[in-house]
Order: sequence, then C-alpha cells, then structure tokens
Amino acid sequence: MTKPVLISGGGIASLLLARSLHRSQIPFLVFERDASIVFRAQGYRLRISAPGLDNIEAVLGPAGFQKFYDACGKTGGAVFAAIDPLTGETIVADAPTIQGEPLASRDGKIVGISRGDMRREFMFGLEDNLRWGHQVKGYEKTSDGVRLVFADGSKSEEGSMLVGGEGVKSEVARQLTNGAIKVYDLGARGIHGQAPTTAFKGLGEGVFSFSDDTTHADGKVFLMTNVRANDMDNPNVNFGWTMGGSPGILKAPNDDYTITGSTAAKIAKSLTSHWHERVKPLFDNMIESEAAFWKITCSSPEGVPEWQNDSRVTLIGDAVHAMTPAGGNGANTAVRDSALLGRLLAEAWERGDGDHWAGVTEAYEKEMRVYGSEAVKASYGQAKGQFGVEIDLKTTPIVNEYVAPN
Repeated sequence: MTKPVLISGGGIASLLLARSLHRSQIPFLVFERDASIVFRAQGYRLRISAPGLDNIEAVLGPAGFQKFYDACGKTGGAVFAAIDPLTGETIVADAPTIQGEPLASRDGKIVGISRGDMRREFMFGLEDNLRWGHQVKGYEKTSDGVRLVFADGSKSEEGSMLVGGEGVKSEVARQLTNGAIKVYDLGARGIHGQAPTTAFKGLGEGVFSFSDDTTHADGKVFLMTNVRANDMDNPNVNFGWTMGGSPGILKAPNDDYTITGSTAAKIAKSLTSHWHERVKPLFDNMIESEAAFWKITCSSPEGVPEWQNDSRVTLIGDAVHAMTPAGGNGANTAVRDSALLGRLLAEAWERGDGDHWAGVTEAYEKEMRVYGSEAVKASYGQAKGQFGVEIDLKTTPIVNEYVAPN
C-alpha cells in the first residue's frame, strides 16, 4: 500500500495541494495545529489575480472551481480610487492596476475572498483526511519515508513525502533548509476591521485606498477596502478593511499582536477620529469583536535561498516565501505552488513513481525558486513605498529565527 503524502499546516496552500492530490487519488494527510477551522481569526480579504484564478481552476476542475468562484466577491473593475481621508475628496481615479498587473481578474471584475472562506472551499470533501490539533515540531526520515514529529512528542504515521506548509514559522522549513529561510519583521503594523455594508455607502463601488501622512509626524496610516455593489444591500454581509501604519504608529498593548476585539477596534478608531465624515462610518460602525492586529513581515528581498534538495521533503506558501499583504501577492503565489507541485506529483503518480517521487521536489523547487523570488522582491518593493520600511539584513529582527534550548 502506498504511503500517504504528509502535509503540515492547514492554510490555503496546503489545502489546495490536498485538493489536487484528492483529485489525482493520491493518498494524503493534512496536520493542522488549530483545533478547528474557526479557532483563529482569519484575517483580511484576499485579492485573487487572474493567474491565481487560473491555478485554482486547474486544481479544482470545472465543477469545483465554479463553486469556489461563486463564493468569491466581485467588484466592478472600473474604479480604483484614492480618497483623501481628511477632506473626503476622491483625489485619484485610475485604471485599476497593482504592480503593473490589471486589478480586475476575470470578466472585468476584481475578485476577492476572505481567507477563512477560501480555506473552507478548498477543504470541501477532504474532512476525513484532516488531523486537527497537531502542532508540528519537525520531522524524521525513515529508511524509505518520513514522519512528522509533534510538540507533544508523538509522531505521525509514515509518509512517502512531506510538504511543509505551516506558515512563516515553519519548523519543517527550518529543519530542511537549516535556517536559511529568513522572514523579517518590517516594523509596520496593521489592524483588520469589519463593518455593516451600510457604513460603506458613502464610498460607492470599487477598491479604495486612504493615506494619512499629515497628522503623524513619524509616518502614515494607510487603509484599503473593497466595496461590492452586488452585496451592498445584503444584511448578512459585512465589508472589511485593512489598515496599516508605518513603524511606531500603530502599537498593540505589550506588543501582543494576538489580541483581538475591542482593544484593536479602539486603536483604529483613535487613529481615524479626525477623518472626514464620508469615511468615518467605517470605524464608527465597526463590529468590534472582529477587529484584529497583524504584523507586516516579509522574506529576505534577496529571494528564495538555495538548500540541499531532499526528494522526500519540500515547502509551499509562506513557509518558503512570506510576503507583505498588499495586493494578495502571497496568496496568489501560494496557490501557484499548490498547482505546480500537485501537477508534478500527479504526473509521477501516473508513471508509477508514487513510492519515491523521483525528481519531483527538485523540479518543483527549481521553478518555484524563480517565481517565488520575483514575487517576494515585488512585495517588498511595494511595502517600502507604502510604509517607508527597509530591511537591513544585519539588524532587522528575524521573526522565524531559531533559538536553541538551553
């Protein structure tokens, strides 16, 4: 009997890869540290690019993709506006692009979905293969396979391959690359918020950005939101916004960015208390329980590093190329990982190489290292422009640095 492919982490890259394996009838198991999908706040809404949609469609197939696409929100692609938060004036209305790429993804629409909804769509039909409450601390090789090692000292069943996808602080990535993958704390911080759709009526339809650099001497506050006309009158839908602040502007109490709810909401309200009445409803009507802090981090701008290839272990998503949240770059690169690795595994499976996966990780990493490095550099460049951040490879804090026990 063929041993399963082991996947650590239950984020979007891991779950989409799992769907790919499921469609190819390749045995797999997913191990996630959370107790369930609703255990943690799921963060901001993700923009899915045209290539991102193509990769998701390639994995899910026609029926599965239509179900996913129906769950996405679509915004008319004609409006991408910058609004002066102090005057309420629309100061820019341009053709919608981001990093030179059209903002609209398909049928002239900007397509987005929350991280939580995206995970739910990807995990559809995989429930029997998910193992919740398993915090990965590393792995061990066997004579012809691999096992995950968990925080409580237990181990997984033996697998034929391990795919590390447990995010920025991936223990699988640290072990595989001997700590070569560095993720830096850019110092900028943010808050995610939600409000009823009625709070957004003064904006109209479109994707809107706000930048306030006149009232904060040490930097600026930046915000983006997406207003979808089709959902505007739906009482069961809330719209979200993502706020970011230059280093030192936005601080969580005791530097604890796991805090959610009213504490984060009150800070967002205080930073925007002087904003124009056109945009104030986004904060005055916040659903405070949904507010959450976040840190802005990014992998080394030098790109995805080299490490000695292992035919039984590889990495996907934030575990290998973490990015700032702007533009959905990280998510769109993550689903590209899933589609590529899933396709290579399927081709090897059809050749009868499912016991050893000869050449799969090498071919995947060669291609991923190129586009992953390009995406990280673009993401970092955008963060520099937005927040005035700069990575110093010698002094900038590393968020995934391993500290050996005493």
